[in-house]
Amino acid sequence: MTKKIVPMTDLEIALKATMRPIDEIAEKAGIPLDAVEPYGRFKAKIDVKKLKNTTSNGKIVLVTAISPTPAGEGKSTVTVGLGDALTLKDEKTIIALREPSLGPVMGMKGGATGGGYAQVLPMEEINLHFNGDLHAITTANNALSALIDNHLHQGNQLQIDPRRITWKRVLDMNDRALRNITIGLGGPTQGVPRQDGFDITVASEIMAVFCLATSLSDLKERMSRIVIGYTYQKEPVTVRDLDVQGALTLLLKEAFKPNLVQTIEGTPALIHGGPFANIAHGCNSLIATNTARSLADIVVTEAGFGSDLGAEKFMNIKARQGQFKPDVVVVVATVRALKLHGECSKETLSEENVQAVGSGLANLAKHIETVKAFGVEPIVALNRFVTDTTNELHVITEWCEANHIRVALTEVWEHGGQGGLQLAEEVLEVLEKPNDFKPLYQVEQSVQDKVAIIVKEVYGGNGVVFTDQALRNIEEIEKYGWDMLPICMAKTQYSFSDNPKLLGRPTDFVITVREVIPKLGAGFLVCLTGTIMTMPGLPKTPAALNMDVDAEGNAIGLI
Repeated sequence: MTKKIVPMTDLEIALKATMRPIDEIAEKAGIPLDAVEPYGRFKAKIDVKKLKNTTSNGKIVLVTAISPTPAGEGKSTVTVGLGDALTLKDEKTIIALREPSLGPVMGMKGGATGGGYAQVLPMEEINLHFNGDLHAITTANNALSALIDNHLHQGNQLQIDPRRITWKRVLDMNDRALRNITIGLGGPTQGVPRQDGFDITVASEIMAVFCLATSLSDLKERMSRIVIGYTYQKEPVTVRDLDVQGALTLLLKEAFKPNLVQTIEGTPALIHGGPFANIAHGCNSLIATNTARSLADIVVTEAGFGSDLGAEKFMNIKARQGQFKPDVVVVVATVRALKLHGECSKETLSEENVQAVGSGLANLAKHIETVKAFGVEPIVALNRFVTDTTNELHVITEWCEANHIRVALTEVWEHGGQGGLQLAEEVLEVLEKPNDFKPLYQVEQSVQDKVAIIVKEVYGGNGVVFTDQALRNIEEIEKYGWDMLPICMAKTQYSFSDNPKLLGRPTDFVITVREVIPKLGAGFLVCLTGTIMTMPGLPKTPAALNMDVDAEGNAIGLI
C-alpha cells in the first residue's frame, strides 16, 4: 500500500528554508551597507536618506484579484512568486508588500506572507510584531487620545466638545467588545467622562498618513492636519491646534523606515505599512514603493482585496499622490473562487463543476473591465490549486483567449519562481508597451460625482443613495473646503455591492453611503457603506486556537 504524502504547511516550508544574511540581500538590492539597520540577522530597516540613487524610475506591476471568497485567491503568494520569476529571468526586481495585522493573523487568515514556496521570510516574525511598526502606530494614535483627554482635564482651552470628539483609540487586534466604551469614570481626578471607542490599528488615520507620507517632514505636516473633533461652536480642531504633531512624529521616526526582508528564493522585499483595503486605502507605504523604484527596474506590489477596493484606491489615491502609474495590472483568479461566485457550495468545491466556473467568470470579467477603465492592460494569473481539473482550467483559459485577455497558468505555491515564469513572460511583454493610465475622476469634482463614478465604473452599480447623515457631512466638508480630495470607499470586500451576500456580478443595485468622514492628514474622504466596521470581531473559531510555540521557541500553527 502506497503511503499518502501529506504536503508541508506554509510554516513548515518557511522554517526549512535557508535564509541569507540580510546584508547579502541589501547588497543584491543595491542598498549601501551604511543604510542598513539590522533587526537581527534576517531583517533590517533601511535609512532612505543614505541611498545613493533617489530617482524613482522602476516600473510598477500591481497585483490585484477577483472578489475574495473563503476559498482563497492567493494574491500575496502570486505577488511573491511573480517577483521570484522575474528575478529568475535576470530582471532586477524588488517586491513591495504591506505588513500583516495581528487581528486577521489571530482571527481568520493565520498569516499574510504568501504561501508554499512563494513566501517572504522570516515568515513567523513578519506575521508577529514585525520590527514593531504597527505597535509604534498604535502608540502614536493612543498618545494623541491621551493628549486630547488631558487637554479636556486641564481646562479645555480649545473648548473641545467632548460629545464631538471623532478621534478613537486603536488596538491591533479584532476585539468587538471595545467598539464602544465609556472613559473618565471615577470622579473629578479621573478625567472628563465621555463616550469613546476603539478601531483596529490598520484603520487609524495615522496608518494612512504613515503610508502616504513621502518624508519625515511630510509625515509631520500630515499629522498636523488630522481633525480630532469639533468645538462647542462646531469648528474643527486639528492636531496642529493641540501642537503635538512633533511628539507624534517622534514616536514614528524609526517605524517610518522601510523594512527589508527576502523571499525563499532570495529576492529582496520591502514590507512596510498595512492599511486594510475595505476600510482604508489598502496599499503599502509610498516611501517603500518609491524606495523600491529607485533600486530596481521592476517593482511587484499588491493592493488589498479585489480591483474594486485596493486596486481602485491604488490608482485613484496612491498613484495620484505618488505621481506615478501602474505599468501592468495582474488579476489573480482561482477555479475555487470562481466556483463560489458561480453559486457552487463550499462543501462541493473539490468536485468538478465546469458550469459553476463558467458562471463565476462574470466576476472576473467585471474586474478586468475595471482595470481597463484606468487605461492599463490586465493579465489574468490563474492560480492553480491541486483540486482544479483540466476541464475547469480550460473554461477559464478559453474564455480569456476568446476575449483577447492575457492569461497565464500560475503554480508558484508548489514551484516558487519556476511556477510563475509564464506569468513573468506576459508581464514583460506588457511592460514593453506604453499605456494610457489615468484616474477615473478629477479631485475638483463634487463629492457626490466622485462617488457616483466609482459606483458606476468600478462596482457596476446603478447609482448612490446618501443618507441624511452623509449629506450633512458633505455640507460640512464643503463649508471648510475639504471637498477637493480623493474618495476612499469603505465597503465589503466580498461583493461589488454593499451587500456581502451578493456574489458574482450583481446588477441593478445602488450603494448607500451612510457617513462621509474627512481624513485631512491622509488626504482623502472616507465614505462608509453598508455595515462595514472599523473594529472587526474574531470568528467563532479563531486561528489563534491552532497556534502554539514549542520549547525551542519555534512557532506552531501559523499558516
